[in-house]
Amino acid sequence: MQLKSAFITLCSAVLTFSLLMSEPLKAQTNLQLPDLGTSALQALPLEKERAIGEVMMMQIRGSSPLINDPVLDEYLTTLGRKLVANANDVRFGFSFFWLNNPEINAFAFYGGHVGVHTGLIAQADNESQFASVLGHEIAHVTQRHLARRIQQQQDNSGLTIAGMIAGILATVVAPDAGIAIISASQTQSAFSQLTHSRSAEQEADRIGMQTLNNAGFDARASSEFLTKLAAQIRYKYKPPAFLLTHPLPESRVSDVRLRAEQYPKRQVGSSLDFNLAKSRVLARYDNKPENAEALFRKLMRENTYNNVALQYGLAISLIDQKKTEEAQPILDELLASDPKNLFYIDTKTDLLIAQKKAAEAVSYLSELNNYRPNNQVITLNFANAALEAEQYELAENVLKSFLLEKPDHSLGKQLLTDAYKKQEKLAAYHEANADVLSQYGAYLKAADEIQKALNFVEPTENVKQQRLKALLTQYRLLQKELARL
Repeated sequence: MQLKSAFITLCSAVLTFSLLMSEPLKAQTNLQLPDLGTSALQALPLEKERAIGEVMMMQIRGSSPLINDPVLDEYLTTLGRKLVANANDVRFGFSFFWLNNPEINAFAFYGGHVGVHTGLIAQADNESQFASVLGHEIAHVTQRHLARRIQQQQDNSGLTIAGMIAGILATVVAPDAGIAIISASQTQSAFSQLTHSRSAEQEADRIGMQTLNNAGFDARASSEFLTKLAAQIRYKYKPPAFLLTHPLPESRVSDVRLRAEQYPKRQVGSSLDFNLAKSRVLARYDNKPENAEALFRKLMRENTYNNVALQYGLAISLIDQKKTEEAQPILDELLASDPKNLFYIDTKTDLLIAQKKAAEAVSYLSELNNYRPNNQVITLNFANAALEAEQYELAENVLKSFLLEKPDHSLGKQLLTDAYKKQEKLAAYHEANADVLSQYGAYLKAADEIQKALNFVEPTENVKQQRLKALLTQYRLLQKELARL
């Protein structure tokens, strides 16, 4: 099973890379590799938890359907930071990311990484429900439930660190696959790693609800969401993915309902950004464009939810079908009412590019980029439009500036790689491609790219040659350490 192999390989490398992940790869000089034990960890210090989280994130980038959608990322990160700011016991920074998956699910793992399935926002009735799940996952991290589970298993000689973390990560990302991995091992102790304990769930419910209330959302939405999931269990053979890792006995539903009654009733409307993000997911990720068009027209007739957001979703579905003449008046009206809205700006760029008006898109975004420099939505659309308009040097300069501020941005790195390739700057292209590959842990391929880059460096460029040779040595060393495990 490929998924099993990938996760086991990842987790064998976790502790080996713990010191390496604390700084950007290019800044590494002295490589001190910690010992990789075969039994469970006796303790998991915060710095090691962060390192494990970074390596797990590396594997997820390479094996899961992550969405590189700047406008959805902007919304999710803004909402996540609002919740984190109102949480207690926050020990490190959080990062939030989307997976293109229609299942109702979200998960959190070491170091403050929180993944959200598109199916969660598609099925959430309102923003408080959506935020309640994020608050719950944030609580799992702040209370270090995964770290505590590993510590509780430290005397279990039949379960290795690699296998334990593999099971946890495989399960939170793809619960069915995770169960298959653990079932194959035939160890009940391993199976216990798949799900949060009842006490951990109760703690995450309690703390998550408090965070939700502190952030200004309706705390009773936690009860609404669990009730909704409980109903799905009754009417569906297969429970939602969220419940495979977050058990839902009737006592938990009752406990959450009672706890919710302790909070004041709040009439909290969903933000426009939530409704726009939901429409974007429904239009671009949960449905084929023609089906999305039919859905939005139906919802508009029924006046199901925010009409502005429905118009936005309809515009996306039309653009994706190349019905640009129908989409343009809808989008023009939306922009006229809110010209600085990032959702509309992003989709306006899509429209202009679909209409073969990339140069017009560059002019449009240039002014906005001056107004909000290095905003990921505006800047990445600006760079993409410049690439489409064959203004490659402009795209390169815009992306270099952006990556100085956000050096780990995956889409920014990929676009810069494209800009170098279009200009036939082959040394820079291969070096940038190596940087992209290293984000996935593909160090052997990254080393190959650096070797190719050296072939395009002039003999007189001594500084560049030495820098690339140092990178080549580092990538090869990392690959050797992987091979020794």
